[in-house]
Amino acid sequence: MTKIAVVYYSAYGHTFDLAAAIEKGAQEAGAETRLRKVRDLVPEEVLRSNKGLAHGGEIQKDVKEAVLDDLTWADGIAFGTPTRFGNTTAQLRNFLDQTGPLWAKGALAGKVAAFFTGASTPHGGHETTILTLSTFAYHHGMLIMPMGYTITGSVDPYGPTYISGDGSRAVGEEEKRLAREFGSALARVAQKLAAR
Repeated sequence: MTKIAVVYYSAYGHTFDLAAAIEKGAQEAGAETRLRKVRDLVPEEVLRSNKGLAHGGEIQKDVKEAVLDDLTWADGIAFGTPTRFGNTTAQLRNFLDQTGPLWAKGALAGKVAAFFTGASTPHGGHETTILTLSTFAYHHGMLIMPMGYTITGSVDPYGPTYISGDGSRAVGEEEKRLAREFGSALARVAQKLAAR
């Protein structure tokens, strides 16, 4: 059975919604999955005092925290993060920065990598965030799977994305559908490569 890990950071829950949709799509394609959030670096008192952050934490409370074994276990990995000024969040970057021992062993070489993100505005850094994340995959010798325009309705060839506005806009059903189909495609590609 193909193994897909979905590793992400989500503050308010939007990226979590995309991550869950990607996981569902991978499962629909017959993959075994692991949905994993990375450790939050925001102080607990800040998380508790911000209504949106508190809500995001609550809806993700049952999601296990990512460990390096989740990456070595998987045939394909979808990495997700909201954009922060056109770049990945410190939380996901912190986790990826811990993969040096895997890099030294070539443990991720040949695995499929895919990316997803969101921002508050239509041109808020979706593409630059995914392109920045892709350099991680290049250094590990991973095979990058973009979304392209192969899924009906795709608007971003790099990977699934969302627009949150001021944070109150929920991830839409169309955005979730695209993420689900992307997860299915990731599972199918990873299965083909794993069979070699």
